Amino acid sequence: MIELTKIDGEKILVNADEIETVESAFDTTITLKSGRKIIVKENKTLIAELVILYKRECNKGLFRDEQ
Repeated sequence: MIELTKIDGEKILVNADEIETVESAFDTTITLKSGRKIIVKENKTLIAELVILYKRECNKGLFRDEQ
């Protein structure tokens, strides 16, 4: 899960595996696989970085080369 901020300032946790698209115009809109849309303050670059960090943490230790 990644922590994001809704437009009203409320912090939410979003399941990174459920994100289908992230679009930025004035605000950033996340579309989930369910079709639900969430508007957040974070930009799409930061969201991508958070998803990558989350996935790395989830997969930590799966490969012998990692420590």
